[in-house]
Amino acid sequence: MPLPDAARRYPVTLPDGTEHRGTAFLSQVINHPRIQVGDYTYASDFDAPEDWANRLAPYLFEFSREKLVLGKFCQIAHGVRFVTASANHATDGITCFPFPVFDPERMLEYQPDVRDTQVGNDVWIGYGALIMPGASIGDGAIIGAGSVVRGTIPPFSVVTGNPAEIRRYRFDADKIERLLALKWWDWPAELITEAESVLLRGDIETLERLAL
Repeated sequence: MPLPDAARRYPVTLPDGTEHRGTAFLSQVINHPRIQVGDYTYASDFDAPEDWANRLAPYLFEFSREKLVLGKFCQIAHGVRFVTASANHATDGITCFPFPVFDPERMLEYQPDVRDTQVGNDVWIGYGALIMPGASIGDGAIIGAGSVVRGTIPPFSVVTGNPAEIRRYRFDADKIERLLALKWWDWPAELITEAESVLLRGDIETLERLAL
């Protein structure tokens, strides 16, 4: 089967022929100046929103200084939230109270934290995970349900908990290095379609031969 059309808003067709509105390709349903989304990255929600950007990143405003960057082929489950840098208060003073927020003339000048949040390619983020300001998640990582993610998550690691900790790696160091070199998510759609069965069974040697 060929890949779904990356230009579709709702790529899942149910057995009765209707579109499943609860799963959306985010590049097609989000038009936000501070969010970048790669092809085929989808989010699912049991209560499908009209505004996917606000559902996923409610603190990321059009006037925010940070960005949320999502790679290709990411899979984002129901209840995932990206708590971006605009949500943070200053902590270096006597109080954390954000006085300037209540003054229209100073509001846009006040943002104590401007770190971007970045998610690599082929990242699976499980049910209800919280991705905190400035998090950087590597390619191929798995984020367990309910995890609270801060800092840097290495490629192809599996993390769970609060704070999220590495439980294991999906492959040994040699295979991870080879997969990062292959970057299959950047291949043409036709080649990814040809490689589907190889990708699903984890056959790195055959995947390398296909890349030649």
